[in-house]
Amino acid sequence: MEIDNIRNSIKKYYPVTDKSIDLLSKHFKAHNFPAKHLIIRGGVIDRNVYFIEKGLTRSYCIVDGNEHTTWFSKEGDITFGLLCLYHNKAGFEFVETVEPTLAYSIPINILNELYDTNIEIANWGRVIHQECLLSLQCVRIDNLTMTAKERYQMLLKTFPDICQRVNLGYIASFLGISISTLSRIRAGK
Repeated sequence: MEIDNIRNSIKKYYPVTDKSIDLLSKHFKAHNFPAKHLIIRGGVIDRNVYFIEKGLTRSYCIVDGNEHTTWFSKEGDITFGLLCLYHNKAGFEFVETVEPTLAYSIPINILNELYDTNIEIANWGRVIHQECLLSLQCVRIDNLTMTAKERYQMLLKTFPDICQRVNLGYIASFLGISISTLSRIRAGK
């Protein structure tokens, strides 16, 4: 099973031993998703957490018939429906692959059992959720305090190859700007 990116990412957040990662990964189910595949659908309970080994996903919600990109997840990241994970309810977000993606799913109930029985996995789970919450808060504050150009530059600093991997419309949506504004920023105008 190819999980080098996942293994490295887990260890980046918390010093989890290979033994504990092997315990986690023995519950993984491999998925080779094509580009544009909906992994998670809004309004539907998905009882899995997905670990991305290769590829890229975007999370989005639909408001008044328009898609609004809320997050990108790449190699080593996890993706899931928030309400599904925390409250076993159908959520509002969709998760779609942007490019062909190798992901491994683990059922939420199995992950919760591992949290109860393995302190390393439990601590990794705590830390990754803290980091995700902090990242979401930073994005929110950046949207309130930074110009569109500054937000774009911050995105490039965080995710340098995003423009080569993601439709510019998705980037504009994530930044909360129009495609024409993003084009002007990219052109240096």
